[in-house]
Amino acid sequence: MIGAGGFVGRTVVSQLSGTGVELVALGSRDADLSSPAAVGILQDRLRADDAVVFVSALTPDRGKDIATLMNNLAMGAHVCAALSARRPSHVVYISSDAVYEERAALVNESTPCDPPSFHGTMHRVRERMLIEQLGAAGVPLAVLRPSLLYGAEDTHNGYGPNRFFRTAIKDKKITLFGGGEEQRDHVAVEDLASIVAATLRTRATGVLNVATGASRSFGDIARLIARLVGDGVQIEERPRASAITHRHFDPTAMLRAFPEFRPMPLEAGLGRMADRLGVHP
Repeated sequence: MIGAGGFVGRTVVSQLSGTGVELVALGSRDADLSSPAAVGILQDRLRADDAVVFVSALTPDRGKDIATLMNNLAMGAHVCAALSARRPSHVVYISSDAVYEERAALVNESTPCDPPSFHGTMHRVRERMLIEQLGAAGVPLAVLRPSLLYGAEDTHNGYGPNRFFRTAIKDKKITLFGGGEEQRDHVAVEDLASIVAATLRTRATGVLNVATGASRSFGDIARLIARLVGDGVQIEERPRASAITHRHFDPTAMLRAFPEFRPMPLEAGLGRMADRLGVHP
């Protein structure tokens, strides 16, 4: 696991640790992926029969500028160099739905990729790096593109369940852009970890979106969280700075690949998150 110390990485490690498979969890303390020295460090740790999960990136809360983009691309280049040299048996890259064009209202794996942000551009370029270099080296590759992730251990404070829970608990309020009309598909991080485990188990390859197929508005989510936290949580509305957009996912390919998998309903996922945050209304 490359990126074991992050929000997603920790959850995947937790899921895989109970499978009996030997697991090597590498975080930023083990290798600074932005440094060329990381290539040698990773090569020393990798074996030809390893399956590798690559999830490390500087997220938008760490920067949305060109410098952050270039650091992320350097990280991708160094990981690609190490993987190409060692030729592991299977690689899973955790990308993002940010690679898709902004105006795509219904998304599947064939939706055009035209990312509107540096974050989405970074993931799309990394995908291309891995496809080209691992393809040339004969290494099977799976690319997972999750929709918006939520979970109790989130560190990014993104707009949605993660931020709403924090401000509801700390400040007794949730702030929406407009009335929170935008609809998005929110995925419990544990569900992504389950798909990663299934991808490794079946040695699946290709591109797969990870989504529930049931988009909900930010307003609905705010009201659910306000009820879970209780104690007079107020929902405030601020003037929106951009037009209302919606995004829905067609999860057919994911459910066809893993027919035993059932995404966690939002109410159940938010309830679990509340329990782990120690919320008791």
